[in-house]
Amino acid sequence: MDKFRTGDYIAQLSIDCVIFGYKNKELKVLISKLSYGKDLWSLPGGYILQTESIDQAASRILMERTGLDNIYLEQFRAFGGPDRIIGSGYREVVRAGLKDFDPKKFDDEAIDWVTNRFVCIGYYALVDLNKVDPKIGEFEEFLKWVSIEDLPEMTHDHNTIVGEAHKSLRQNLDEKLIGFNLLPDEFTMREVKELYEAVYDKEFPMNNFQKKILGLDVLERLGKKYTGAQNRAPYIYRFKS
Repeated sequence: MDKFRTGDYIAQLSIDCVIFGYKNKELKVLISKLSYGKDLWSLPGGYILQTESIDQAASRILMERTGLDNIYLEQFRAFGGPDRIIGSGYREVVRAGLKDFDPKKFDDEAIDWVTNRFVCIGYYALVDLNKVDPKIGEFEEFLKWVSIEDLPEMTHDHNTIVGEAHKSLRQNLDEKLIGFNLLPDEFTMREVKELYEAVYDKEFPMNNFQKKILGLDVLERLGKKYTGAQNRAPYIYRFKS
């Protein structure tokens, strides 16, 4: 491998992405198992090239990990405590892991750069999980979808970043009508309700929920979903373009 070129990137500024998906009534997050260290888990992220904007960097990182280039992406918060990274209990583990991973790519100067204090700009993305073909980054062993309820302990403050992204998602779900980005192109009202219940971690009575969603006038009704008993079949909807 070529030496890590720290000069290509903006120093002490990084991006971490919380990629939300939804399946089997569960809100899921895409996380990465790092190739170095012992059982290190992380959010997909990266650094910002000197030649690109912050939003361009986030879109590039998401494209590299998901293979998708037209997904909902929201910047939700910056994380910049004075001891971020340098005060992390994982810092020395990461330093040792990078040195063992490839001493030619990561000399002492590069390791110092990577494990310096970083201000992280947090983004979350909403994807149709069935359309994602996860692709590993240079320092990742594999990527996997994990229920937000079952996340492992991740490096540095990444669990906190997920928690803040989840709060932002809840706040924006109705205001910006973004939840439909997590569903297939066509869906039933029950599937919409189950998505909301997974995001908010509580149940919603169907009658009130359906009245509320239909009152937003954002759905187009397509017909009924055949289940063998057509008179009881649910209607299929799609989001109005």
